[in-house]
Amino acid sequence: MTVSPSPGHIQERITSVKAAIPSQVRLIAVTKKQPSSCIRAAYEANIRDFGESQVQEAIAKQAELVDLKGITWHLIGHLQSNKARKALLHFDWIHSVDSLKIAARLNEIAADVQRSPYCCLQVKMVPDPPKYGFSLDDLWASLPQLDQMQHLKIAGLMTIPPRESSIEEIKYIFQHAQILAHQINTEGFNRIRINELSLGMSSDYQVAIASGSTMIRLGTTLFGDRPA
Repeated sequence: MTVSPSPGHIQERITSVKAAIPSQVRLIAVTKKQPSSCIRAAYEANIRDFGESQVQEAIAKQAELVDLKGITWHLIGHLQSNKARKALLHFDWIHSVDSLKIAARLNEIAADVQRSPYCCLQVKMVPDPPKYGFSLDDLWASLPQLDQMQHLKIAGLMTIPPRESSIEEIKYIFQHAQILAHQINTEGFNRIRINELSLGMSSDYQVAIASGSTMIRLGTTLFGDRPA
């Protein structure tokens, strides 16, 4: 059975990571499958950005943590259309806008609930069939329509390298995500402005930061292995 680290241990890990990363890089503590007590420990270490993969799991934790003020919630997992409304109501950032279909659904509901989250477009920088995300061709074909979505704040790109990628392959993917962001920003879109790069997890966040990441998503580095 996996045992969650003590609050003190979590806070020591957070302090260590914060000391080693640039101050402008946003540290998102990924707490999927972790108990609310781990979120409280991270909060005490001045973490205010928390990432969850499952909408229902996040909603349950938010109810338990209603006394904690100033948290920014990030949805980092695949979003199903039938969870779009709840995602809009319970998250400030959605990193996993991975298709034109889900973007259109979010835009439609956002108009209804009068809530506009910040969004990252999830892109597959290299072919990776098991993962969700826009291919590069699909992304470029979709950008004109995405730019018409008045109720979404499309502000970033998110990418995850394929499993078993080498350090050089990861570096290539992250660096080309930065190039892609620049290319998009020079196209003159009215609403899309890519200022954020959500790159890097526990295994590769140093490479991500060196490649221009503005947001890193760390779970096991801060909390240890997730409970089974």
